[in-house]
Amino acid sequence: MKSLGALVSLSGPPCQPSARLSRQGSTTLSRRGAPREFSEENLIKLSCFPKCYMDPLVIDRTMTLFDWIDIAATLDIDGVELYPGFFESFEPDYLDRVRNALEQARLQMPMFCSSPDFTIPDRQKRLQEVERHKKMMDVTASLGGRFLRTLSGQRYPDVSHEDGVKWVVECLNLLLEHAEKTDVVMTMENHYKDNYWTYPEFAQKLDVFLEIINKIDSPYFKVNFDASNSIIAGEDPITVLNSVKHRVATMHASDRYLKDGKLVHGITGGGMVDYNRVFEILKEIKFDGWISIEDGVNGLDELKESIAFVKGMIKKIAPEG
Repeated sequence: MKSLGALVSLSGPPCQPSARLSRQGSTTLSRRGAPREFSEENLIKLSCFPKCYMDPLVIDRTMTLFDWIDIAATLDIDGVELYPGFFESFEPDYLDRVRNALEQARLQMPMFCSSPDFTIPDRQKRLQEVERHKKMMDVTASLGGRFLRTLSGQRYPDVSHEDGVKWVVECLNLLLEHAEKTDVVMTMENHYKDNYWTYPEFAQKLDVFLEIINKIDSPYFKVNFDASNSIIAGEDPITVLNSVKHRVATMHASDRYLKDGKLVHGITGGGMVDYNRVFEILKEIKFDGWISIEDGVNGLDELKESIAFVKGMIKKIAPEG
């Protein structure tokens, strides 16, 4: 299996941001000023991230990205959220195949789930992470996407708070020009830990997260709110959402359950997150972005239950008329 670093190698020809792929097949692309509104209907749309298939797609390679797109086409969703490790290549021919498969499935790819590591002590390696994240912007744009999930990096034991914050902010600022060029919005997530990282997220705690995002002022830098990650950090999801609500562009609808003394993923809406209050806040701020469901660790049936729950909540807060 190729390593993720090999897949994101910068030696090959760059992906050219192309016309945006929409579910209806329209091709519009904004190049100037602030990012354009993605949803023409100004309604919340639903995407899905396949937690249940992470290892088959990334490690075992017993599934392909095209297998996942075929499965997603059977679900009651508008789009799929993809992850770099799902890809066999980032070469233009392969991306064309992915784009065609999405189009055939009538699915959008609004959100790309990348995991940059901007807290590596070696500055040259951090700059390599910056270049990889630029590449992921190109891939996002090529597949018609608008939002690129962004992380701070790992909480390395030998990295101080001051250095970590400084390095993350430096890397994010270096990315803003390319974000505007590709019309891709970085959405920093209140995250726990990438599946394949050694250490948890540097900015896992709200105070560190806020310290970083408050240093970046750009329409190309917003927040991806994950409803259950704060529970692992020992914090209240509602407190976290209220702290960032005016910068939220996308959301991960996940949930956590206590099982045998451990917090585990489970069906969205039946766990520890107060989703009634979450959606009340989304209604208050007139949220009209994308929600991506992060579930399915116990199989497709549970994922379908999560989809049904979130669609029901979206319907509750939909504007009348």
